Amino acid sequence: MKVASALVSGLRPGPELAAEAVRQALAEAGLERAEQIILLLSRDFIRHAPPAILAAARAGGCLQVGGGTANGLFTERGWQCDQPAAAALVLAADSASPPPATTPTLCFSGHGALPFDWQAGPPRTGLLDTDAAVWAHGRLNTNGCAEFNLPGLRSSLARSTGLRCLGEAQPVELSESYDLRRVGGHSAVDSLRRALPPELRQNPPVHQIAVLRQPDEPAIPILSANADGSLTLAAELPIGENITWTIRQPLAAEQDMRQVLAAAGKAGPAPDFALMFSCIGRGPLFYGDDDRDLQAFREQFPGTPLLGAYGSGQIAPGASGNRLFHNSVITLLFASSHV
Repeated sequence: MKVASALVSGLRPGPELAAEAVRQALAEAGLERAEQIILLLSRDFIRHAPPAILAAARAGGCLQVGGGTANGLFTERGWQCDQPAAAALVLAADSASPPPATTPTLCFSGHGALPFDWQAGPPRTGLLDTDAAVWAHGRLNTNGCAEFNLPGLRSSLARSTGLRCLGEAQPVELSESYDLRRVGGHSAVDSLRRALPPELRQNPPVHQIAVLRQPDEPAIPILSANADGSLTLAAELPIGENITWTIRQPLAAEQDMRQVLAAAGKAGPAPDFALMFSCIGRGPLFYGDDDRDLQAFREQFPGTPLLGAYGSGQIAPGASGNRLFHNSVITLLFASSHV
């Protein structure tokens, strides 16, 4: 398999950026044309996507172009969140064959545009972003959701939620609609304060705290802390369910990312390439200086082509179907099925 990625930025969202990204990726892979192109564009292209898709297809000599727009883009060489940018991954597999049953469908979508049965359907992995323009098979999808597979490949998934658990699980004792009132013998606010480190108890950073129901389920954000001691959550919780308080912190998130990538590296063969779907609140804006998740990937899989994007939601299969995660990093590691 021949595969490579490239990232190009400029002052305006023109189709020449997409074409140049594909040309650079082809040159890096030693290819004259591609069999498949995954093209990601910055949000500047939302109204300018069709010419860019066409330019990428012409540059790669390939109609199989899929992807979408996102808040920011990155490859194994670096990231771009501040300028119009195009990132492309080109590949030519050893031979064309149907994707293995375990290979998830790649999904790019805008809010409110996921398929009706997306949770119970086949395994899906991908990115959700506000008002995204998306495309598959070289054409813009007007319904706001684009899906496609990569044939002849095996894949494994590494999911980093970046959450640090605060103590043991506790039972929900009183909950009314979206208001969580009592947990483990205390008001919801007092229960949270008791779980927090002492330096955070006076003014809990609720925007960094979430409620975890199960390890493979998305965490539930806290919307507000109320004067009556309750917490308003983004989802309802049934009485009797056990929950765990969690917090997002840069060091804990980086450690979690390194652990899941190390486990993925031990579990299978070295990947030929990877796709990474991250949160706009998890990359450089979260770490403050650079994307430490990207650094962790480069250290674990040096020289491996990578294509990624920052969005507002990450789609990944869980134990009970496909789920929408936030503030997470979903990494798909691909290897040829012909060994």
